[in-house]
Amino acid sequence: MTINYEELSKKVLDLDPKIRFAGVANSKGEMIAGGQKDNVEKILDGENVKMSIHYALQKRDLYTNLAYKIGSELSSITEYEKVTMISIPVNSNDLFMISTEPRADYLKIIDFIRSSLNSQN
Repeated sequence: MTINYEELSKKVLDLDPKIRFAGVANSKGEMIAGGQKDNVEKILDGENVKMSIHYALQKRDLYTNLAYKIGSELSSITEYEKVTMISIPVNSNDLFMISTEPRADYLKIIDFIRSSLNSQN
């Protein structure tokens, strides 16, 4: 069964008012689904967005190197002053990426995404 990333991204955006962005990047760093919530001021744009995706993919690759010892990465959360970045590996190619306002309930968001992905697989 194929996962409808666009539909899932929309559901995630509607899940919590603190969610700013939800989407999926492939292993090449291209956004293949999702986007930013309407009426939200962009913190990153253009090349900075590409760098953010690159860093998230790079972090996933680093943790993959330790998987034989600590298990597979389930999610990654990085809190900044202005935004919280969450990434969830979907498979070996795709990474679900979310950004929220600070102090969002990221465990609820992660649980929702994982549950949705598991039900579609």
